[in-house]
Amino acid sequence: MSGKGLDARILVDGVGHAFGGRPVLENVDLQVGPHELLCVVGRSGCGKTTLLRILGGLLRPTQGRVLIHGDVVSGPSARVAMVFQHFGLFPWKSVRANIGYGLANRGHRDPERVERLIDTMGLQGAGELYPRQLSGGMQQRVGLARALAVEPEVLLMDEPFGSLDALTREQLQDELLRIWDRDPGVTGVFITHDIDEAILLGDRIVALVPDPGRVRAEIAVPIPRPRTGLAVRAYPGYPALREAVWHALRPEAAEPAR
Repeated sequence: MSGKGLDARILVDGVGHAFGGRPVLENVDLQVGPHELLCVVGRSGCGKTTLLRILGGLLRPTQGRVLIHGDVVSGPSARVAMVFQHFGLFPWKSVRANIGYGLANRGHRDPERVERLIDTMGLQGAGELYPRQLSGGMQQRVGLARALAVEPEVLLMDEPFGSLDALTREQLQDELLRIWDRDPGVTGVFITHDIDEAILLGDRIVALVPDPGRVRAEIAVPIPRPRTGLAVRAYPGYPALREAVWHALRPEAAEPAR
């Protein structure tokens, strides 16, 4: 899925951003198609998180604009949910209350949906526990469940598995793949610095390079869905695909004409 065309769910049009006069993003153009999971990969400091915060309406770009379903993003929207690396859970709320927070905040309490997500995320028996009583992996499951509870049209994820141990990270990657296969109504952008994670999860990969942050390459991932980590690593074109992304991120890679 290319994400190109008039049916783009997310359109990033000439976006730039500066902090204190220092540009961190410059002339970023992107389109994300319906039910596409776009992975943005890049080194630390290339503006990945800044871009995601702009997509989520938490920052206004100093140049350009973002449209979601044709509407200009000017602030946070009920259509969009975000998942952060550091969980962002309310320490004084139980697992059940954290997952249901977004629903309750919108006046749509739905205990059945919350219970389904507790089951989906493998959190059975943990509904009345508090974040301090959970492992990092369980906390991130709660954060992902909270985002999914509001049935967003757009799911934005900022290195959500980056602080987890390798085994837990693989388990949650597989869980996200299963969720993605089950829910054709959601479009996503996933930020990572991990090339293998980007290939595993993404329909397309955008390589972002720094000083200021800009798109150097867009690379399609032709691996069919449904996917598993094992199947992806065994895909015949995997080494060449990984090399293409790695080459795009290398500081000495040739710059496109500007």
